[in-house]
Amino acid sequence: MLGYAVVISPPAHKGGFNHFSYTAMAYAVIKTGGKQYRVSEGTKFDVEKLNAEVDSEIHFDVLLVGEGESVKIGAPLVAGASVTVKVINQYRGPKEIAFKFKRRKGFHKTKGYRRSLTTLEVTSIAG
Repeated sequence: MLGYAVVISPPAHKGGFNHFSYTAMAYAVIKTGGKQYRVSEGTKFDVEKLNAEVDSEIHFDVLLVGEGESVKIGAPLVAGASVTVKVINQYRGPKEIAFKFKRRKGFHKTKGYRRSLTTLEVTSIAG
């Protein structure tokens, strides 16, 4: 009989593995390009193209801001809160294919496109 035995030793301290300290980072929800993004400081993310130069800074209004247990929800925006982002890159995304067809009719249509995107990095969250 072939078999394997896995031996897991218990942790050296009582209370399980919850010995790591956890500090909750501030986060915010912003809206741009018809979409909402949950961001925290240092986050890099891509959005629909914005008319801004590379290495410039942009300020976004905030829909929601939270840190740990405290969360502020705007109606529609949180008063006095803003997110500052730095423009990292302007580029065109990968080619996407939109293919349509109707069965048994000989109808095939292929259309390709590339989205224009902007890469942003969050530098600060105020509020």
